[in-house]
This record gives sequence, C-alpha cells and structure tokens, in this order.
Amino acid sequence: MLSTIAAPSVQLPGAGLIPVHEANSDRDRQWWRSSVIYQIYPRSFRDLRGDGIGDLPGITAEIPTLAELDIDAIWLSPFYVSPQKDAGYDVADYCDVDPLFGTLHDFDNLVTTAKNHGIRVIVDLVPNHCSDQHALFQAALAAPENSPARDMFIFRNGTGEHGENPPNNWQSHFGGPAWTRVRNPDGTPGQWYLHLFDSSQPDFNWDNPAVHDEFERILRFWLDRGVGGFRVDVAHALIKKSGLPDWGGRADGASSEGFPGEAAPMFGQAGIHDIYRSWRKILDEYDGDRVLCAEATIDPLDRLTDWVRSDEMHQTFNFAYLHHPWDPNELRRIITTSLEAFDKVGAPTTWVLSNHDVVRHVSRFGQAPEHARPGDGLGPEDFQPDHERGLRRARAATALMLALPGGVYLYQGEELGLPDHTMLEHVHRQDPTYHRTGGERLGRDGCRVPLPWQADAPSYGFSSTGNSWLPQPEQWRGLSRDLQQQDPDSTLNLYRDALALRRELNLGHGSLAWWPEHDGKGVVSLVNGNVLAVLNMGSESVELPSGEILLRSIPEAGSNGFLAPDAAVWIRLA
Repeated sequence: MLSTIAAPSVQLPGAGLIPVHEANSDRDRQWWRSSVIYQIYPRSFRDLRGDGIGDLPGITAEIPTLAELDIDAIWLSPFYVSPQKDAGYDVADYCDVDPLFGTLHDFDNLVTTAKNHGIRVIVDLVPNHCSDQHALFQAALAAPENSPARDMFIFRNGTGEHGENPPNNWQSHFGGPAWTRVRNPDGTPGQWYLHLFDSSQPDFNWDNPAVHDEFERILRFWLDRGVGGFRVDVAHALIKKSGLPDWGGRADGASSEGFPGEAAPMFGQAGIHDIYRSWRKILDEYDGDRVLCAEATIDPLDRLTDWVRSDEMHQTFNFAYLHHPWDPNELRRIITTSLEAFDKVGAPTTWVLSNHDVVRHVSRFGQAPEHARPGDGLGPEDFQPDHERGLRRARAATALMLALPGGVYLYQGEELGLPDHTMLEHVHRQDPTYHRTGGERLGRDGCRVPLPWQADAPSYGFSSTGNSWLPQPEQWRGLSRDLQQQDPDSTLNLYRDALALRRELNLGHGSLAWWPEHDGKGVVSLVNGNVLAVLNMGSESVELPSGEILLRSIPEAGSNGFLAPDAAVWIRLA
C-alpha cells in the first residue's frame, strides 16, 4: 500500500499544528496503554464440534489466524455455565466453562496457545448480576426474609396495602419493571427482587461484604489460570443509592432532559470505586501486567475518568467515540475532549467502533440519519443501509481510528467488513430485549451472527455440519476470510496493513495534534508523530500534501494528490 504522490504545493504541518496529546514517555509504555484487543463472541466465532455454536477449541484453532492481525489480546464474552437466557451474561457458575463451549481444560489450552503467540486472554466478568439458576440465588429463594442468604441480593418488601406493587419505579434495561415478586414456600406472595436487566438476572447486593469476598475468590480463580485481566460488565451499576429512591429518567441512566445521568440512583455511586481499588490491588499481586477494563456508561467524560484513576482500572470504554456520527466537527470534538479528560488522570483513551451490543459500523455508517431506528438492531421492515457506502466509510473510519494514540478494541468480523444481518427474520431472534419489549426493540442478534470463514463451505466454514445458531446472510459469502486473504485490496488486508504499521510506527504510544489546513472542508486531519492521517467526511475531494502514502482506505485514495469523499490516507511527513 506504499506509494508516493506529487500534489500541488501545500504547506506541510508545522507551527500551525494544534497540539492535544503528548506521546507517552518510556516510563509510561505499558502494553495496555497502546493495546489492540480483539473481542470474541464465543458462540459465533468458530464451531469445531458441529452443533452450530462456537466453542473454545474453535477459538484455539484460529489463534494463529488472529496473530496475523498483530493484536495484543483477545477478550472473550462470557463462556461460563449459564442457562443462556442472555447469551451467557446470566451466569450460573463463575468458575466453570459451560459445556456449550467446552471444558476448563479447553480454556487452559486456549490460554497456553494464545500465550505462545504473544496474545493475552481477557475474560468478561459480570459482577452486577447473575442467573436466577445460580446456587446463591436459589439459596436466597429458599431462605426466609432478612436472612444472610437473601442479603446476597436486593430483596425488598413491596408497596401498597398488601405489598402488591414494586418497591420503586425502576425499569429494566430490557423493558418492563426492574422488580419481580417471588412466592413464599406456602404459596403466598413474598418479597420483590431487583434485576436491572432480565428477570432471570437478579442483582447482587454489593452493600454486603460477603458479595465482595465471593468476587475476590472468582478473580483469583481466573488469575491463577493465567488470564490477562477482566472486562467488567456494567461496571458502574454495582452500588445502588441508599433507600433506592424513584427515578424518572432513562432506564440505562443516560442523561435526558431534567434527569442528568449523574443523578441516577442505580449507577455511578461513589462506593463503587472502593471495590475497584481492592480489585486493582489483587491484580497487582500477579505478574504480567494484568488489566481491568470498565464497561461504564457514564457521562460526562470527566465522570467516566473516575474509573481509571491510577489506583483503579486501567481502561474504560469510550462510548462517545463508539457512537460518533459521520460529522467531522463532532468527531474532532469527541477525540479532543476524550484525550484531554483521560490525560488529566494519566490514563489511556480507548477507541472502538463496533461490539456485540450495537449495530456494526458498516451498517451504521451506511444508514441515512433520517432513517435511523431508535434502539438497538435493524430488521427487514426498516429502511436498509447502503452497504457500499457503509463499507467505504467504515474502512475510512477504521483507518483514522488506528492512527489515534491509546488503546483500540476490535470486534470479531469487523476486519472482514461485515454488516449487521439486517434481514434476520424475527422468528430467529433470541435477544431478551426483543421478547421483553414485544418486538418494539429488535435487540442485538444482527451483530452476533456467526462468522464466514470459507465461501464455499457449509455455514461459510463456521461449522463443518452447516449448523449455525443464527442464520447467516447470503451476502457474507463474498466477505468470507478465505476470499479476502487472496485480495490485496480487501478489508481484511487493510486491517492487517494498518495494524502492522500502527505497531511499527508506535502510534498507540504517540501524540496527537490537529492540522488546521483542512478546517471547514469536512475533513478530519491529525498528526501523530510524523504521520498525517486524513479522513474526508465531506462531499468534495480535498488536496493532500506531498509525501509517501503509507496507507489507503481504498485503492484509489490519494490518487493525483486529492482525497475523495468517504476515504482516508496516512502520509509520512518529512
């Protein structure tokens, strides 16, 4: 992808640069400050047993393939014992592998194989809630009110003359009330328990020291097996405000008119930080620079950075960046405010464009704003995204993201340019969001469809038998990994080239300054070290400075000294 262009005379970046972020010092170059972490959704990655559900041996078999992407770590979504009512985020046993995915021996083999290829294994930890099939919750149901067993969870008496109403008005993320009433052993109505998600996912009571002890045991169990750290699910929800007051804002705690997110009584409480300080001390006992990453939906950014102070977590997801629109001014604002906020606490910023909870960015960027569907998921009745435009924009956005300093998260299949399965028939949907809202929200199944490995194999090589827990769209045949490996201009090879250059040029530990030459032209232009990265989000081609083109988002990007709309390049500056 290297070439040289001769462009019209354009002033090279220099005194006019607007600095935002300084490069890391040699002392601050821990691996996690510049990491590339690849998220694996196990049930959809690779199935070696032929039952249509991806498994741990399937992941292990493809570690050499993943190593070709030059990643630092893989993050595994839950693989624990679970009834699978929420795709494993309803955990019944935190210290064992669900037979769907394999065994503890399979897990140990995965960790060893990954380590041999220089890849760490990070596991998903779900501390806010568990499955209603967990032994602790079953014991709580069988125990009397106010017992130690019940105190592991949040049980309360109902309101109303006979306790027939929930203790407060909180709503579930998946729709409906966040409370479910249980029945006493004699069949009479009993107390209510809190579940911020599905009714099969009771929330733990983190005011109880016994819950802290249980999760410290779980942390050590996996650390002793060699994991590189933990991605912490709903990391901002563990502590609830004393008294559990009513809340008139959004169920997810995001800010809305009259209800700032910082006032949500179920999220972001100060006591959470003591938990993560204690966890950080545990991780620091182990060698290998183990990490904690928070999934914390917190705004504004100045509050989010509380999770990554020097004695707490190492990283937290940047959801503002994940959801950025196709708008250069907004993208520059998000990047600037992110770097400034995280720099204040000495933490790296993380960048991400897709994950298992959102519409893949190929489909997102291919959808006109006026046709955007509120909530998660796109379906057959929705206005369909423009796949060609979405893929072009997705490739360009990825090129810019990989030029940014800090950590990067990739979601399985994005290196193939996969869109969502937006034509998935509703009969196949399994996300509890779809069922709890009566189809008002489609859920996240469309971004969780099994990957295409081989164009002409059953289920595109995901499973030798052709079984697949969710059907794959026909258009994925042309996006299969084997075809893309042979095409130098494929999305897969764009990712390989960009990730290799990112490491070679040390961009993850680098600096950032804005180049104002393109201001007002619908373009995002930044300088990291001696690399100028340019993303054209406008409607007209723009001039480029002369120099060696290191990376093109599409083969023709930068031809004749101009950058077309929806394209990006990296240029080495003199």
